[in-house]
Amino acid sequence: MSSTSYWLLTLGCPKNQVDSDKLEGLLHSKGFKESENLETADLLVVNTCAFIEVAREESIEAILELAARKAPNSKLAVTGCLAERYGSELKKEMPEIDVVAGFGEDFTTVLKPSGITAVNMPTRRIAKAGDIKLPKFDLEYLKRPKSREPWSYIKVAEGCDRKCGFCAIPSFRGKQRSRTLESVIQEVESLEIKEAVLVAQDLASYGRDIGIDDGINKLIVEVAGKVDWVRLLYLYPSSLNDRLIESVIGTGIPYFDLSLQHVSAPLVKKMRRYGSYEIFSKKIEKIRELEPNAVMRSSFLIGYPGETESDHDELLRFIEEMQLDWIGFFTFSAEEGTYALSLENTVPKSLARERLLEASLLQDSITARKREELVGSTIEVLVDSSSTGRSFREAPEIDGVVMINGISDFGSGSDLTIDSLPMPANPMVTPKDFVGEIFQVEVVSSMGPDLEAKVVSSRDEY
Repeated sequence: MSSTSYWLLTLGCPKNQVDSDKLEGLLHSKGFKESENLETADLLVVNTCAFIEVAREESIEAILELAARKAPNSKLAVTGCLAERYGSELKKEMPEIDVVAGFGEDFTTVLKPSGITAVNMPTRRIAKAGDIKLPKFDLEYLKRPKSREPWSYIKVAEGCDRKCGFCAIPSFRGKQRSRTLESVIQEVESLEIKEAVLVAQDLASYGRDIGIDDGINKLIVEVAGKVDWVRLLYLYPSSLNDRLIESVIGTGIPYFDLSLQHVSAPLVKKMRRYGSYEIFSKKIEKIRELEPNAVMRSSFLIGYPGETESDHDELLRFIEEMQLDWIGFFTFSAEEGTYALSLENTVPKSLARERLLEASLLQDSITARKREELVGSTIEVLVDSSSTGRSFREAPEIDGVVMINGISDFGSGSDLTIDSLPMPANPMVTPKDFVGEIFQVEVVSSMGPDLEAKVVSSRDEY
């Protein structure tokens, strides 16, 4: 008898990808096998995003596309943030969906195939947060399959205690609930990865809710002892103190993802957040003082209610002065249940888009220039796939990549040198055996956010 198959589509942020990995672990434990294509899968699952309007639209479009392409007898399950936040509306408005499952709801019950093993869900180990209902099982403690990549996102906490004016996440993700340090380390070890990318809604606050003193720094030290590279995403600026800066630099991966959102002090205050042009500049200068090669990413919200031309010009000056390596921009989306929904002086969407384009073009030129400055230098890269890798400067999936040339025959003979390496027919193809290895490469050219490099040596030789 053939196994019941599934097809899983993940939308949204890295934290959603971790949830999907946990759901795959659940599916595997219940006897499901991954399908090679969605048209033949018995169960189609969409893990949705609902952060802003654009994300919701993308989720709905994906649901409709899968509904149109699935086999007649297949079932379609929708889970994730959209399901949690708008579950009853989805059931009513989209009859194409067979089951809507919020956080911790077992959608596999929509199928009752023979041969599927019943599995008892883990008991939730954390206290109820606010008005968020208690799920039947806790995604944070479900096992994950081994990573398909040499890196993996590690979600160390769920929910958020902050009350940013534009963000609805606490209303459906709940208050912060940190995982135990032991459970995080066990997960890191089980994935067999070279790089652990730590994520949470408020990463720097890890451990505070469960009484771990100096939790984020302890976490960094523990994870760094298990993998080659540790990367932190989403650092709230008020938590970025000198100790945390030194901890990040101490990992050897001085990559700082700073969640700034804006630099105009009055506007930041309206966002119910911390910071200003001066405060953020000093933090960035402090990082560069301690580590001149540090790389920085941030994100900025354009078109928040009350944003003036003066506010926008101040943001542009900051971008030009600070020369951050990577910046993502998004326009304001009025979200139900948020403070911003009550604010006046809304910015027209057309004007917000114009401002976003202006800021994006400026940052694109800065990123391209900083990448060009790397040409001729020798850097260390982790090979991610058959054709690309990353240095500490590039976070997976969101930054540029390093296209690697000349690994194909590397290491096949003890007397082989770089100069004697024959060029492969397709020089941009890396044998699968080298995925997950770390090499030194020389950057030979840049193309916008991406780099092209040739192999100098393997890690074992330097």
